[in-house]
Amino acid sequence: MPRDESTRLHVGIIMDGNGRWAEARGLPRVAGHTKGARRVSEIVTAAPDLGITHLTLYAFSTENWQRPVAEVQGLMRLFRGYILGKMDSLRAHDVRVRFIGMRHRVPAHLRQLMDLLEDKTRACRGLNLTIAIDYGGRDELTRALRDIAAQAAGGALAPETIGEAAVAEALDTRDLPDPDFIIRTSGECRVSNFLLWQATYAEYAFLKLPWPDFTPAVLAEAVEGYRGRHRRFGLIGAQASAARAVAES
Repeated sequence: MPRDESTRLHVGIIMDGNGRWAEARGLPRVAGHTKGARRVSEIVTAAPDLGITHLTLYAFSTENWQRPVAEVQGLMRLFRGYILGKMDSLRAHDVRVRFIGMRHRVPAHLRQLMDLLEDKTRACRGLNLTIAIDYGGRDELTRALRDIAAQAAGGALAPETIGEAAVAEALDTRDLPDPDFIIRTSGECRVSNFLLWQATYAEYAFLKLPWPDFTPAVLAEAVEGYRGRHRRFGLIGAQASAARAVAES
């Protein structure tokens, strides 16, 4: 489907099942992550032709630090390799990259590469790719509330004026639209601390196949299914139709 510049579609993906995919084949878990990284490249390339304008990938959660040290180190090497290997390609395909999450626990050399990739793709106007690393929805909300509280304590913000807009502005995703559609692979039916505030009215799809088996064709089928849904946003009838038109504009 050709991209329609008059509409916006923000898809989030919880990329689950890399380790189990590898274990089912008698391979080390890092082999699944390696295969999953290749899938990322394919999905990023395919997304614009499916009308996706914003793509947010859940790459590493705040809880993932509890995994075995060797697996965490392997993931950090994969992130580094992805950035180094895809920086020129992402720019050539007009992909703007942002990272959300805490960052300070990420190795310094990787943080530098993340900053560099963001800087080099800042002027890109094609796909908006957001990668969540050391990210957790509760942590994000906690940091946002601390920031708002500090502003209020310092007199820069009156408590009675604090509303949803102030919270949204304090989040990592302040420059991004809320997600419309979130996909989770590998059969788990939970949100796992991903975009808790932003996904209030997102549609969800929970797919049984693991992330390494998630192809552009599967993404296309999922997006087609999403487009057939009627999003009500808590409303009914004509109100829901009007709200959907506003959300997609």
